Amino acid sequence: MAMKDIETSKLPIVARDPYLEPYEGALKARAEYAKNKEAEITGGQALDQWASGYLYFGLHHDRKNKQWIMREWAPNATAIYIKGDMNGWQKDEKYRLQPIGNGVWEAKMPEEAIQHEQLYKLLVEWQGGYGERIPSYVRRVVQDEQTKIFSAQVWDEPEYEWKNKKPTPDPSLKGREKEALFIYECHIGMSSAEEKVNSYEEFRRDVLPRIAKLGYNCIQIMAIQEHPYYGSFGYHVSNFFAASSRFGTPNELKALIDDAHGHGMKVIMDLVHSHAVKNELEGLGNFDGTGYQYFHDGPRREHPAWDSLCFNYGKNEVLHFLLSNCKFWLDEYDFDGYRFDGVTSMIYRSHGLGEDFNGYGSYFNGNEDGDAIMYLTLANKVIHEVKPDAITIAEEMSGMPGLAAKIEDGGVGFDYRLAMGIPDFWIKYIKEQKDEDWKAGHILFEMTNRREDEKTISYAESHDQALVGDKTIIFRLVDADMYWHFEHGHSTYMVDRGIALHKMIRLVTASTINGGYLTFMGNEFGHPEWIDFPREGNGWSYKYARRQWQLVDNPNFYFADLNRFDEAMVHLLKENVRVQDPTADEKKYHIGQHLPWVMKWWDNEGDQVVAYSRGDLLFIFNWNGQKSFSDYGMLVPEGKYKVVLNTDAKEFAGFGLADDSVEHFTEHDELYAEDGKGWLKMYLPARSAVVLKRC
Repeated sequence: MAMKDIETSKLPIVARDPYLEPYEGALKARAEYAKNKEAEITGGQALDQWASGYLYFGLHHDRKNKQWIMREWAPNATAIYIKGDMNGWQKDEKYRLQPIGNGVWEAKMPEEAIQHEQLYKLLVEWQGGYGERIPSYVRRVVQDEQTKIFSAQVWDEPEYEWKNKKPTPDPSLKGREKEALFIYECHIGMSSAEEKVNSYEEFRRDVLPRIAKLGYNCIQIMAIQEHPYYGSFGYHVSNFFAASSRFGTPNELKALIDDAHGHGMKVIMDLVHSHAVKNELEGLGNFDGTGYQYFHDGPRREHPAWDSLCFNYGKNEVLHFLLSNCKFWLDEYDFDGYRFDGVTSMIYRSHGLGEDFNGYGSYFNGNEDGDAIMYLTLANKVIHEVKPDAITIAEEMSGMPGLAAKIEDGGVGFDYRLAMGIPDFWIKYIKEQKDEDWKAGHILFEMTNRREDEKTISYAESHDQALVGDKTIIFRLVDADMYWHFEHGHSTYMVDRGIALHKMIRLVTASTINGGYLTFMGNEFGHPEWIDFPREGNGWSYKYARRQWQLVDNPNFYFADLNRFDEAMVHLLKENVRVQDPTADEKKYHIGQHLPWVMKWWDNEGDQVVAYSRGDLLFIFNWNGQKSFSDYGMLVPEGKYKVVLNTDAKEFAGFGLADDSVEHFTEHDELYAEDGKGWLKMYLPARSAVVLKRC
């Protein structure tokens, strides 16, 4: 992907959005900065070839020359030694690294000097001090169960033999049509029903088949990069090239990814480049005796809210480290892409804290971090050079325009951005609005209130809403009744209402996507417990850091019905919903509706009924909790329809009040014939949604 010469041409993202015209100069300057920085660091070499630091730095077994090679970048160091099991943890001249220029240190040792599974560290000396350090490019780090100390570990297992082909796009798709992503967000460690840390192998064996059966075509794995504190959910990373050993071995992770591909699922990981853990013994915090080797110096060094360190993205060696990390996981583990964590924190000098992003001027007021935006642009470029069909998702809440637009259009290059306003909307609506005040048209507006020219990942809730201190949707709706009334035949009004809205909220969120849909592990069936990792405050208990699969496997509980609905919904939408790459001349069908491929046909605020379609699917929602409607008439595209999904079906813990085997025909009306619309009359039970397919 070559960057265009954009000094004089009008940026496509500005052509698509005239409100960006006053800021076109800033957008061009960003793109030019990234282009110039790439030329500076690569010297004309391809970016994906340059970003291969993991092949040079770190510990490598050179079988051809029967030796081990260790390289490290530590410009402030005066001496570096390898100490570990191979030399009795002593300072040994045989394991001393030598300076070879530009702050790089190197040691070459015979094969017999180092053995598989030996533990080691670097002893880094500098003027006036020294410290034990874990190598920056280390690929495996383990923790001693007794002492809790982390060490690097020599890992020299046989190369993994890949078995399965990767999922490929549907060949029937034409033009700008793309398959929608249905993402299952998961955490390996807490994926067991037992009170323990689950493993890659157990997840591969026990959980992957569940996800495949539900129909999701992508899994997003949290907490892969090594992190000292399990309870950080993987967001305080210490070792960026090491797959967390608490879940198993590198080859076991590769087998998991391989099996997922065999199930037809892509695999992406949470990539944490927004900050790093402050720990010096495990991480990069004071690696060579300076606090600014990888991070900012002075007041910008520490993140004011996260108790972590902020990378200096303007430093070429840091760019090499992070861009190589982007390539590494794609190359070594065959990941299919990333969800970039904390992008808002990266792209603003304020980290977005206390900011009110209420207009375009908020994005171009001098608060932006140009180095971070440059880094993200190059990161997206190198990722798509390595794997053209890779997936990149920005976790970004400010709404900065262009983040998920193509680099050649003047954007930053992400494929998707998270629609973070949607879960916030649902929390606010459930907490602050009575059911009778819910406005069906307003709900649809909020689901589609996004930029047409940037694809997004919609979700009703993710892991964030499941953590202690917050509440999942099912808990907000049902509360304590979940514990006593979630068995068939024992429901209450609260349970019936909560189950109905749980399904409707997911259906309206998932059916209005313009990129993809995401759920967090267990939330699809209304998991009854919050997430609380082992910590001192809970007696280091794993009780809440797990998923209770036995509940969804019990046919007597409503969890099984909710799971069955999620499966039916995902399969239906995956097979029928397509997303499109936007063009400059996309037209909106209705003023105030932002996604032109979601067509609203009916909106009656008083009845709380709304109907919309995409493709051949017609979605009808009756949000009214008090009224069912007989022979309810709506103007929709003329034709014959059959029911393909009904939230009120008994198999989904509904009441089964409608006969879904009946085919429905529109009634012709000359007044609306020119628009191709006719009257569809249906029975709409209270608090239910039905999906029909035109046939």
